[in-house]
Amino acid sequence: MKEFVLIFRLEELPEVNFSPDEMNAKMAVWEKWVDGIIARNILVSRGNRLSKETRVIRDKKLVTKGPYVELSEIIGGYIIIRAASIDEAAEIVKEAPIVGKGTIEVRGIYQYED
Repeated sequence: MKEFVLIFRLEELPEVNFSPDEMNAKMAVWEKWVDGIIARNILVSRGNRLSKETRVIRDKKLVTKGPYVELSEIIGGYIIIRAASIDEAAEIVKEAPIVGKGTIEVRGIYQYED
């Protein structure tokens, strides 16, 4: 099995003024999807939600206060899973709750050979 990082990109920052019940309902949908990945024993790392504050450094100089000034997408978070191939990993993420509200980038993690 290979490892893949799933990078969740949103088209805009989600609302943050949810009531506790609304937040619990939204998180329940996400947790159900992640629980399915856990049940299949393919979750490597849950990752974290990322903040919108960023800095990009190039050649020891601050280049921008974000990865791409013109970029309208926000990286919301990531997880790492195991799958036999990148195509299998892509199939796994098709049912993620974010589908339709943003995109999911599937990227292989380089494995060093002994």
